Amino acid sequence: MASERDDQTAVADEGAAPLSHRVPDLGALELLLAVARLGSLGRAARAQGITQPAASSRIRSMERQLGVALVERSPRGSRLTDAGVLVTDWARRVVEAAEAFDAGTQALRGRRDSRLRVAASMTIAEYLLPGWLIALRGRRPGTAVSLLAGNSRAVAERLLAGEADLGFVEGLDVPAGLDGAVIGHDRLIVVAAPSHPWARRRTGLTGAELAATPLILRERGSGTRQVLDAALAGLGGLADPLLELSSTTAVKSAVVSEAAPSVLSELAVGEELTARRLVEIPVRDLRLGRDLRAVWPAGQRPAGPARELLGLTRGAP
Repeated sequence: MASERDDQTAVADEGAAPLSHRVPDLGALELLLAVARLGSLGRAARAQGITQPAASSRIRSMERQLGVALVERSPRGSRLTDAGVLVTDWARRVVEAAEAFDAGTQALRGRRDSRLRVAASMTIAEYLLPGWLIALRGRRPGTAVSLLAGNSRAVAERLLAGEADLGFVEGLDVPAGLDGAVIGHDRLIVVAAPSHPWARRRTGLTGAELAATPLILRERGSGTRQVLDAALAGLGGLADPLLELSSTTAVKSAVVSEAAPSVLSELAVGEELTARRLVEIPVRDLRLGRDLRAVWPAGQRPAGPARELLGLTRGAP
């Protein structure tokens, strides 16, 4: 009996397609990200250095491989389907993981002259840090970089525990025990699905309306939540959230599915606003700006590659 089960398992294993046959290659995923970013298959093709027919063929091949439609084409450009939105978010993680893999394997080849441990809050880690790290690699190709992503509270804990050399946060102030410098600015905006009643209003919301509405929000401890809590404290504070999620991507997906509005970084929703999957809802009497900060343990100025990375962040939004 055991031999029969072993034979059945072996047959099943032989019938399963290898992962490499079921997951699109990196070039296809990078092309999909370019379509999402640029809103046009032609512009995405030029950005990837290929012809538009080749780009169309690659997208169609990926759609056949996955069994879902990813891109809707029209004379006005190209937009992602609902399935394409999800696949694009997953593709972004795969491409970023591949870049991290490449950086790590280069360091293992003995060309490393130093090591840099970076901790960053989610918005900065997803939307700003990749560009800074690519620029750092151009200046210090032998530096092995490790990234720890979490909310602003987690970044502070990593630095204070000696687990990171440089951190980036988005909160209202420098966490206790750390020194820091403002490297840029960000704006939080209210977003909703186009079908939401707020999207049809001719006048903006009031802060009181926003405070009284159950929203889809990031978790406590995130820089986004800290700023929003402080801004609405004088209006009775936030209503209990409809959903509380630890990922900006998860929050966006929930809002796109028409669950409820949210408040997110302007950096995080550019693609969705351009594609009209989300719309910005003005708030008449509330400012939701915040500083982006680099932080490090108090009394320990960044040195070596950490100092160089800090220099590259000047000019953040």
